[in-house]
Amino acid sequence: MDKELIREEYERLCKTAEQHNFNYYVLDDPTIEDSEYDALMRRIKQIEAEYPELVSPDSPTQHVGGYALNTFQKVSHAVQMGSLQDVFSYEELYDFDRRVKAEDGNAVYCVEPKIDGLSVSLEYTDGKLTRGSTRGDGFVGEDITKNLMTISSIPRTLPEALPFLEVRGEVYMPRASFEKLVKSQMENDEQPAKNPRNAAAGSLRQKDSRVTASRGLDIFVFNIQQIEGKTLTGHKESLDWLKSLGFHVIEDYRTFSDIDSAVERIKQIGGNRLQYDYDIDGAVIKVDSFSLRERLGATAKVPKWAAAFKYPPEEKETTLLDIEINVGRTGALTPVAVFEPVWLAGTTVSRAVLHNQDIIDARDIRIGDRIAVRKAGEIIPEVVRSVSHAENSRPYKIPHICPVCGSKAERDEDEAVIRCLNIDCPAQLLKNIEHFASRPAMNIDGLGEAVVKQLSDEKLISTVADLYTLDLQSLEQLPRFGKKSAANLLESIERSKSNSPDRLLFALGIRGIGQRSAAELLKHFGSIESLSQAEQEEIAGLDGFGDILAKSVYDALREPHMTALIQRLKELGVNTVYQSSQSSDKFAGMTFVLTGTLPDMTRDQAKAMIEENGGKTSGSVSKKTTYVLAGEEAGSKLTKAQQLGVPVISQQEFLDMLNG
Repeated sequence: MDKELIREEYERLCKTAEQHNFNYYVLDDPTIEDSEYDALMRRIKQIEAEYPELVSPDSPTQHVGGYALNTFQKVSHAVQMGSLQDVFSYEELYDFDRRVKAEDGNAVYCVEPKIDGLSVSLEYTDGKLTRGSTRGDGFVGEDITKNLMTISSIPRTLPEALPFLEVRGEVYMPRASFEKLVKSQMENDEQPAKNPRNAAAGSLRQKDSRVTASRGLDIFVFNIQQIEGKTLTGHKESLDWLKSLGFHVIEDYRTFSDIDSAVERIKQIGGNRLQYDYDIDGAVIKVDSFSLRERLGATAKVPKWAAAFKYPPEEKETTLLDIEINVGRTGALTPVAVFEPVWLAGTTVSRAVLHNQDIIDARDIRIGDRIAVRKAGEIIPEVVRSVSHAENSRPYKIPHICPVCGSKAERDEDEAVIRCLNIDCPAQLLKNIEHFASRPAMNIDGLGEAVVKQLSDEKLISTVADLYTLDLQSLEQLPRFGKKSAANLLESIERSKSNSPDRLLFALGIRGIGQRSAAELLKHFGSIESLSQAEQEEIAGLDGFGDILAKSVYDALREPHMTALIQRLKELGVNTVYQSSQSSDKFAGMTFVLTGTLPDMTRDQAKAMIEENGGKTSGSVSKKTTYVLAGEEAGSKLTKAQQLGVPVISQQEFLDMLNG
């Protein structure tokens, strides 16, 4: 082939691989299957082997795929957090063995499962955890100490107070946690996480560590990066020692003196992969001796003393029988593939969510097709692709008619979702009432899915407001309802009236508004009525709110059905006024914008002080801003304040105002 064509292909493939690296490692949103990416990288390596003069320092084979984002403070790794050489055949494992045995014929190997998660570093000084960070590009990562602190299996203090210890581990999301997360996301018509690895990575990069804490993450430690005060000679010895310190160490690590036994163990791990309660995508074989590792060395990207064997994903072919449309709580029309049952990853599956029209179009999925199906993270069934079209098949289009109520459905301009426009659609009503009564919302005990359906079927409720008109006599007449259970339900409903109104706002199911954002809105505006009268720009100016979220709140609270519902809830005695913990009105009528790093307090602490004294905080500077409280490394907000002539104060000036 013409060398110029090879060069063009090589440059194109490298650019494509870099984009996929960015999507996978940084955005936690892969747009290509792992097997396709592996094939892409194999072709790049093949070209580099045949045409070494083409190899670029920017090639994805020459560096780790991650990047450090600006979201968190950057951390430089004293010891590179490199990746491993991937191999896909047993022949490659035997080639690896020949290279190692050429250096030392008595080499011993350690074999362990390869966890599919996010690689992190944990640093301990004098036995105390001082910093945790992501791998990033191997040289520079992100400081995520606060979020890592939420993982209960990470020890904060070690029983041996070594001067310094840095270990490397893999943060992962157990399958049970992943299932729970996906179920919650789908119930709220959110885009579900693609797999446990991306869910774990996204959870670790949350700005709010409370979100991270809620995701049920765990970690396996598998390597020592740096150590002072102790000498270790081998990998297995180091893992045994780390386990004695209280670390959650990688499971099932075993040593072997010959490659045949090591390969058998790798096959065994692959055969047992469904028995783990977490996702693995391969097995790792490592030289056990640290001194031999030193002699073997490393390339610019990978060590020569280890290799990662990647298992192929299990896929099955079946026939697509139909595409059903489910209607979610927010009116989203979700297509679901119904296919001939297949045994896949330990269970029989016959349905898989197709998510939206864009995915159906991209994969050209048609009723009657032969399709390839697999389980994302060995848990959630998904249609990977159409293998072949049935004769006379036609591209499938989601109807713009709600299958439940027959009303018009339209595509949301900001999303790939088609929604039923009828707020009184029965499918939405039942799910809205379930959400309204849920524990994070109004916390009405005894009002689960079955009871909600029963009350609806008996025509006792048709909106959430009807819950507050239920009476003992009506409930007692229902099947499976006794006097005590009816009384308990009514008591719980009555108790919910006095909830803080941020719970009510969350319960109303406005798209994009979670518990935390609901609390922020009510703290700022004081009541749901005041929030309903706020302009979109005022909502967007709050810290953590942007134009899209502000528009969602603004539009929802001006929708006639919602306005009438809130008014009826208020008339029925449901609390809509926020009772703050304000201790004085010293800052009443003042709006502060916080920027930069303050010397002796966090911005959250300063914000709390402002609110406790009657003031408000905003995320953007405007002519309405009273003061900008600025610390070190204040950025564009300080510049804008100076341009607008808004007074800028220091922490000390702020404290003087507070105390004066």
